[in-house]
Amino acid sequence: MSASEVLHKTPLHALHVELGAKMVPFGGYDMPVQYPAGIMAEHKHTRASAGLFDVSHMGQVRLVGTGAAAAMETIVPVDVVDLGVFKQRYALFTNDTGGILDDLMICRRPDDLFVVVNAGCKVQDIAHMQAKLGGQCEVIPMPEQALLALQGPKAVTALSRLNPEVAKLTFMTGGFFELDGIPTFLTRSGYTGEDGFEISVHQDQAVALARKLLAQSEVMPIGLGARDSLRLEAGLCLYGHDIDTSTTPVEASITWAIQKVRRPGGARAGGYPGAAVIEQQLSQGATRKRVGLISGERMPVREGAKIVDASGTEIGVVTSGTLGPTVGKPVALAYLQTPHAALGTEVFALVRDKRTPMTVTSTPFTPNGYFRG
Repeated sequence: MSASEVLHKTPLHALHVELGAKMVPFGGYDMPVQYPAGIMAEHKHTRASAGLFDVSHMGQVRLVGTGAAAAMETIVPVDVVDLGVFKQRYALFTNDTGGILDDLMICRRPDDLFVVVNAGCKVQDIAHMQAKLGGQCEVIPMPEQALLALQGPKAVTALSRLNPEVAKLTFMTGGFFELDGIPTFLTRSGYTGEDGFEISVHQDQAVALARKLLAQSEVMPIGLGARDSLRLEAGLCLYGHDIDTSTTPVEASITWAIQKVRRPGGARAGGYPGAAVIEQQLSQGATRKRVGLISGERMPVREGAKIVDASGTEIGVVTSGTLGPTVGKPVALAYLQTPHAALGTEVFALVRDKRTPMTVTSTPFTPNGYFRG
């Protein structure tokens, strides 16, 4: 990183340092990768109790105007128009070839659409929305807002002490709440595969709120290292690794994100960048597919490892891989040629010139704990 690329700091930066975090560059920010307990302990604690993540590096944006939802549908293949108030939905920005520019979350609120985009893409995402939607609605970035994520089966217990009403939220819903006097906007989803909450809070009150949460017996701070192993066990994509401009939603096995109303034959089919490519793949399939892989051996398989068949012919590549702390085995996400992507197919990952046997498996690798009510 050159001297000209100065790292940004989130409002919680000093608190991370105080807590003994090891800081690393990520998405243009100086971020905690782990705390003294270590990545394994942080991962297991989040699965068993509750972990607090600083995700303030992500981009928060308001889309304001009566035409905002219809406008948004011109740049995502997702049903935004029919989204109910305080309902949240996963979405994708696509390009003209059907590739994915970023993945994002959209929540309809009474007066706006609340959009959260990835840190590494937020500058171009905001510019993209301003260029494509600016004539139909206001695109208002929210750099003054911090974002915390409280994840794990006991997240609701800890958060309910600050406001018992939060327990009424269900998976992929949101609402405005005061947490022990601090105004916030909450959504209930989770990038770890566990039940959890994302908390948008003004930067001036972020540290106070983080301290209130960390004071709960269930909660410990969690860094980017465990965030990555948790989302990988949950079978969730990381932008720039498992999905990017060279992968379509069909290849990435995230067609569940494209509702029937936006598909061929639907009332509002097409009309977004790359629709022709994506619709053709929806009907005819793609030549490659993102799959889950699991190994019975202990050798972890990392991003970039080539996948071969029994004859040694290259058939794909790993995009994310780790030794899953909950699963107890190496797990990976990979793109495979479609004929080799069926569940149960035996393939081999090349690790230091050795062939590690792996099996195509469904994801998530560990059961989700989302609260659906």
